[in-house]
Amino acid sequence: MSLAIETKNLSKSFGEVHAVRKINLKVREGEIYGFLGLNGAGKTTTIRALLGMIRPSAGSVRVLGKSISSDKRGPWKDIGHSVEKPAAYPELTVKENLEVARRLQGIGDKNAVNRVIAQLQILPYENRKAGHLSTGNFQRLALARALLHNPKLLILDEPASGLDPAGVVEIRELLKRLVKENGLTVFMSSHILTEVSRLATRIGIIHEGRLIEELDAKKLEEMRSQRLEVKTKKSILAKKTLLKAGYSVSRDNEILILKDKRAIQHSENIATILVNAEAPPSQLSIKQENLEDYFLRLTGAKP
Repeated sequence: MSLAIETKNLSKSFGEVHAVRKINLKVREGEIYGFLGLNGAGKTTTIRALLGMIRPSAGSVRVLGKSISSDKRGPWKDIGHSVEKPAAYPELTVKENLEVARRLQGIGDKNAVNRVIAQLQILPYENRKAGHLSTGNFQRLALARALLHNPKLLILDEPASGLDPAGVVEIRELLKRLVKENGLTVFMSSHILTEVSRLATRIGIIHEGRLIEELDAKKLEEMRSQRLEVKTKKSILAKKTLLKAGYSVSRDNEILILKDKRAIQHSENIATILVNAEAPPSQLSIKQENLEDYFLRLTGAKP
């Protein structure tokens, strides 16, 4: 499959600060790639390198089959982007801002502005000055501008920033539709794992400038740790019994926690052991680590 984005040992330093360290990205055409990391992890620096906004300290970048360098030559007519804090002319209306962008980009389709206004569902705000928009609608304006020229690749930095829950869902469904109907490739950064997992087909996790994990989104469920929680009135006796039976057990107040695969897969055996030891369980339940805890554990940010 063709690659929309490929980096080899991409690195960027600012003096003594190593913002990005030997990043190797491979983003396939037609997928939604979620670039996930805590604030300051190196997401925006990587995106700026993809767009030729900064020169890498080392390594190479190819986007849509072309090398990206500081000479500003590249496949820009096929790339739409919204990076860092979106900007607009505050005294111009939404429609006027988009019309200015259309002309500056040399887009001949005069219906492009009306098309993206409809796509982003900002028709009620088309005559409102940009300076009077809410944060969420300002974000929609930025995305509309990025889609004006029907790009093949869309690069977004925190696209859900400032959107209310309904707006997040709208943007999510719009991007899914564009990928499905137009073959668009989306590369989006975020620090919100839950939202990325609902949208991305593949996820790369960056931490302290390094790409520490890359996986298909559907594998997230398999990667999150599971545990068996056992409640019993005789928790001390129950723990001793299970330890004697060869299980690894920890105790959180009156709840026993077992992380052994055999305990999780055959919880009925745990129940039998405890009943025979006269410490019958009142409840057995399998719990799975939530997405945020998984992310924090992976990055070492969780105490």
